[in-house]
Amino acid sequence: MSSSSSSSSPSCPKKMITLKSSDGETFEIEEIAALQSKTLENMIDENCASTPVPLPNITGKILAKVVEYCTKHAEVGADAESLRAWDAEFVSVDHPTLFDYILAANFLEIPTLLNLACQSVADMIKGKTPDEIHKIFNIKSAFTREEEEEVRRENQWAFE
Repeated sequence: MSSSSSSSSPSCPKKMITLKSSDGETFEIEEIAALQSKTLENMIDENCASTPVPLPNITGKILAKVVEYCTKHAEVGADAESLRAWDAEFVSVDHPTLFDYILAANFLEIPTLLNLACQSVADMIKGKTPDEIHKIFNIKSAFTREEEEEVRRENQWAFE
């Protein structure tokens, strides 16, 4: 019997996965870290990641941070307290980067990163008025001042 494993072995021989960002950058990630992503897990199962996994929705800048996040969360023996502190620092970024984390975590199906980034946004707007939220996220109102006042009058219960 040949020692070659070209038969349909269920496990992949490689322990490193190569990811390719939308702007052509490539990143190596340990398989154990990559498995935090349901999307990558499915891709690894399908082709054993023998070729770089294209991620057309994620730039190199964001993919580097996602790889860092997954690698940190795959570390064995990391205590919960230090991981929480690391996570808090990880999401202390500008708004566009935070929103890119959310998009990447959603696309890659990484629930822990998605929850972390969304909670960070929720914390930013907690207890804020609509006007303060517009200011925080630089949102231009789709309504005129008169239309806004009419909506507020019609939905007064929401502002109580």
